[in-house]
Amino acid sequence: MIKKETFSFITDLIENNDRDWFQKNKDRYLASKENVDAFADAILSQFRKIDTSIPPELTSKKCVMRIYRDVRFSKDKSPYKNNFGIGISSKGKGNDGPGYYIHIQPRNSFVAGGYWMPQADHLKSIRQEIDYNTKDFLNIIEDRKFKSYFSDLDQNEKLKTSPKRYEADHPYIELLKLKSFTVTHSFSDADLMDDKSVENVIEGLQLIYPFSIFLNQAILS
Repeated sequence: MIKKETFSFITDLIENNDRDWFQKNKDRYLASKENVDAFADAILSQFRKIDTSIPPELTSKKCVMRIYRDVRFSKDKSPYKNNFGIGISSKGKGNDGPGYYIHIQPRNSFVAGGYWMPQADHLKSIRQEIDYNTKDFLNIIEDRKFKSYFSDLDQNEKLKTSPKRYEADHPYIELLKLKSFTVTHSFSDADLMDDKSVENVIEGLQLIYPFSIFLNQAILS
């Protein structure tokens, strides 16, 4: 589970996002990082039984994201992120393909998965797979449990007009307009501080798994 102290650290970091404060509170950061690492390892231990593409040697070291921000090309020069992130795939974080993500932030935690902003050839393949195998895709995203948990695919990244090769009157043009294929489910702080927090996350990851398989098959076919 995520400890109350971890959420408290992030809350204070958001209000004091500078190097001096961070150095004075380095022990709190390390304790929070240790908590998140243990949480990630507990999730990996259970979830690899479901998604067998996750290798047994993959640990939190390759999944928990750095808290330090790359500010070289950003107007926001805050040196630290305001959250802890866990990226899960066969390669851990930073995978150029479908995967899973757990976001830990006070009052803004969530589990997500799919493929965010795929490269052009992958995006083309995913759209083609949806066009060719629409029924299979709909069986996943319109599944009762999936729809109840996630409601709908994320709509943040979407074309305003039809993508090339697809007519505007295509019956599923709104799906084909998407530039990202992801789903998100929010967690309260209490959800992640609960004794069943790992199970809470696994529930979401397990529902994402068939969605991830479809996307992986699309880019590999």
